[in-house]
Amino acid sequence: MKEKQRQLREEVKELAAQAEAADRQEDRRYGDRRETRLARINPAKKVVEQRAREKAAAEGKHAEKAKKATPEDQDQYNFTDPESRIVKGAHGFVQGCNAQAAMEPETGLVVGQLVTQAANDREQLKPTVEAIEQQLGQRPEATLAGAGYCSEENPKCLESVEQPERKIEACIAAGRRKQGERRQPCQRGPLPKGAARVDRTKRKLRTKAGKATYAARKYVVEPVFGQIKQARGFRQFVLRGIRKVKVERAPVRPAHNVPRLHAVQGA
Repeated sequence: MKEKQRQLREEVKELAAQAEAADRQEDRRYGDRRETRLARINPAKKVVEQRAREKAAAEGKHAEKAKKATPEDQDQYNFTDPESRIVKGAHGFVQGCNAQAAMEPETGLVVGQLVTQAANDREQLKPTVEAIEQQLGQRPEATLAGAGYCSEENPKCLESVEQPERKIEACIAAGRRKQGERRQPCQRGPLPKGAARVDRTKRKLRTKAGKATYAARKYVVEPVFGQIKQARGFRQFVLRGIRKVKVERAPVRPAHNVPRLHAVQGA
């Protein structure tokens, strides 16, 4: 019993030493983890606060109010990919980037594409036109865009006051109709003086010519997106960071255009 007692005491001391060492190791591990997380949270909060101020400025709020703007409770920051944003997709809201593409109506070729961090398309018409000029080497004569691009500034950005010959005819859907809502007929007579560009766009799309022009989206734009997503299988980004996402998106245009160009030339 004396021998066993001495052996047990030694084992108890050894176990106590191991437990103390484990406690110290866990303190270092989880203490560092908390400090690391805190070090990441503080800059993230500053980024979210800065986004709130930029959003307020973009909405046209007074400079002083924009500087004092604070984030809303639902504003988020993604630690896995801070450069991505919450965007609305076909199946709800997702964490990702916003891909834009412009098509040529006669051939169905993609003549311009870009990737942005914007949550919606409202401010993307001008960047898309600039992408067409850069990638195609010429400026489009007209644009045809969906309701997501509807804003007072978009038609304005296509009007070149200094160079009237560079003006681009804009055909942009002015808002979406609610389910069951019937399209209102085009009103006769001139628009009131000082009418907003959105109102002028609505009037244009309610004419017979405007309806026929906008209907072209069904066979110009939508089939291309369907081919890219369904036939090519490009439905999501797998890389992180806006620069890598742009690189990942780059081959989509030639992947679509090469077989399409072959079909057009063959026809």
